[in-house]
Amino acid sequence: MRTCLAPLALLSWACSAQVNPSAAILERVTFLGAAELPADASDLSGLGEAIAGAQIPQNRLGSLGSALAYTGTDNLYLALCDRGPNDGALGFFPRFHTLALIADSSPGALRVELRHTTLLHDRAGRFSGLSSAFDASQPASGRRMDPEGLRVSPALSVFTSEEYGPWIDEWTAAGEHLRRIALPEKFYVAKLAAKAGDEMPPNNNSGRQSNRAMEGLARSPDGTRLFALMQGPLIQDLEREKKGIGTGVRLVELDLGSGKTREFLYLLDDTANGLNEILAINAQSFLVLERDGRQGSEAQCKRLYRVDLADASDVSAFDSLHADDLPDEVRPLMKQLFLDFLDPRFALAGKAMPEKIEGLSFGPDLADGRRLLLVSIDNDFRPEVPNTFWAFAVGRELLPGFEPEAFDGPWKMREASK
Repeated sequence: MRTCLAPLALLSWACSAQVNPSAAILERVTFLGAAELPADASDLSGLGEAIAGAQIPQNRLGSLGSALAYTGTDNLYLALCDRGPNDGALGFFPRFHTLALIADSSPGALRVELRHTTLLHDRAGRFSGLSSAFDASQPASGRRMDPEGLRVSPALSVFTSEEYGPWIDEWTAAGEHLRRIALPEKFYVAKLAAKAGDEMPPNNNSGRQSNRAMEGLARSPDGTRLFALMQGPLIQDLEREKKGIGTGVRLVELDLGSGKTREFLYLLDDTANGLNEILAINAQSFLVLERDGRQGSEAQCKRLYRVDLADASDVSAFDSLHADDLPDEVRPLMKQLFLDFLDPRFALAGKAMPEKIEGLSFGPDLADGRRLLLVSIDNDFRPEVPNTFWAFAVGRELLPGFEPEAFDGPWKMREASK
């Protein structure tokens, strides 16, 4: 056994205030602007009733920044809602929205328009964000759902990653459930509970941590593979000597044809951080969103790192991995700082810096040839916080080997079957 010094040394270099490898990058990245949808707006679901047990209407347009995915058509994107307000205490119906996000090369130029709302459902009805809506005897058949990641397949079905499971679900464009894909057994807890703390030790000694499960989802450009990213370490991957904390987070690669998986290890900069999204640059390279849980002037880490699978180990064979004492044969993902949202030249840091930067998507190239990078922010259904999106223009030379996602046809907004 050894202590993993090399990757940690790289992290220290990447995050050093004295040596900032992102300086040259930032000179070729332009913040184009922000666009907002009001926090008290209504969506297009047609639901007129209040959420059971609350005064919040079911059609409240909120928390749609949990994930953002390009549809391959014009300026249309899908924005995902999670389990809803009050941390799983209410029966909110999870959904995704179709948005038009329109950007050009001029600073300040970003517009957002809501076009459609799609409820997630199956033959039994709608899914629910209610944390108590689980089936302990058949966990995969439960009704509770906390979707956090989303990508559109080449065939225009929709994949979501889900925290309660964790599962990957596939849906039609109308929100009808097609299938549920399980991860390896090490990701699941044995004892489910409605309260988050009751799913942690001593009730469970392995599996995902409650509220730190599968947050991010990417697809390979050709659509043959998905990449599911946990928010934090598995329970059994927490550090040996420091109860309840850890820095080793697993990324799962899933081959959709064969069902085979590989796992890779990402090391957080700090135990207070988590991972919220992953976005494919090509089949091997990705942008990963790492952030803390602070907002405003308290925020310390809101960063995009570039990672590459080529030199990292497949850690599938390890049921438990402690980042403070890794086996010699384990090579974590190497991280290169790509973009720091707190850099003062973007003028985003300060009192208005949001806590939950959560969604990432590339869009059509801008008119001047630069890549368009869009970012969505989860407002957690707070009535005073608008639904916000950011747009950045990225020099093409900063994304070598970039491959756009392939799609088989145009995205069409579809009504659910009656």
